[in-house]
Amino acid sequence: MTQTGVLQRITGSKQAGRKSFAVLLDPDKVDATTCLAILRAGTASKVNSQATPRIDFFFIGGSLITSYSTTSLIQTIKDFCSVPVILFPGSNLHIDPAADAILLLSLISGRNPDLLIGQHVVAAPFLKKSNLEILSTGYILVESGRQTTVSYISNTTPVPHDKPAIAACTAMAGEMLGMRLIYLDAGSGALNPVSSRMIEAVRQSVEAPLIVGGGINSAQKAVAAFEAGADVVVVGNGIEQDSRLLIEISDEVRRLNEGVRGSHYQGT
Repeated sequence: MTQTGVLQRITGSKQAGRKSFAVLLDPDKVDATTCLAILRAGTASKVNSQATPRIDFFFIGGSLITSYSTTSLIQTIKDFCSVPVILFPGSNLHIDPAADAILLLSLISGRNPDLLIGQHVVAAPFLKKSNLEILSTGYILVESGRQTTVSYISNTTPVPHDKPAIAACTAMAGEMLGMRLIYLDAGSGALNPVSSRMIEAVRQSVEAPLIVGGGINSAQKAVAAFEAGADVVVVGNGIEQDSRLLIEISDEVRRLNEGVRGSHYQGT
């Protein structure tokens, strides 16, 4: 797998010091009306391509999907805009070749062999035949103050929220094993997001781009994650509950990135 497309975009942004904003859509929770509202608020349409998209990536998936709406959700996005669609699978049943890429998640914080390698073995021949860009991702689940769907379904114990060294060493191991991305996740519906201390510890320990999600339900929490070292912040439930959050976070991302450009122009 060569470093092209989505991975190149993520790593290029990291190298430039630019932050990225991803919106996570759960096919079980987002109907067509909600999806279109998010698309209109967050992206430039193919008809009106002059506006700059507020969203850098769409993540599609969830720990437990009970409907057959993933393909139609992906198609709705692709018909409307050109923002990359990335699968965030809970199992090998959630592979959909209509997307642009897939986070091939290895749950390196847990000790469940099925989610470390088992699901991947089953999925490999289908992924090989697809046109999906494979994004090898070290997935680290972090305790958030309540049990989340992903911790229950995965049958794994999250990293304690006050143990940043464990997360850092886990991320280092994942990178040494060849994983191209590291994903710190408090889980959908998390009571608390991943702490700044933990994000900082992981950022200082690895070179790979760092994705952070779960429990980010305000622009302030998103900014805290970015300033601690996240390269990509993922928000799902918060936007489903209040669509204004999309605008607020994207405004902060633009502010942070304009600061990077300003420093570049001044030669700093």
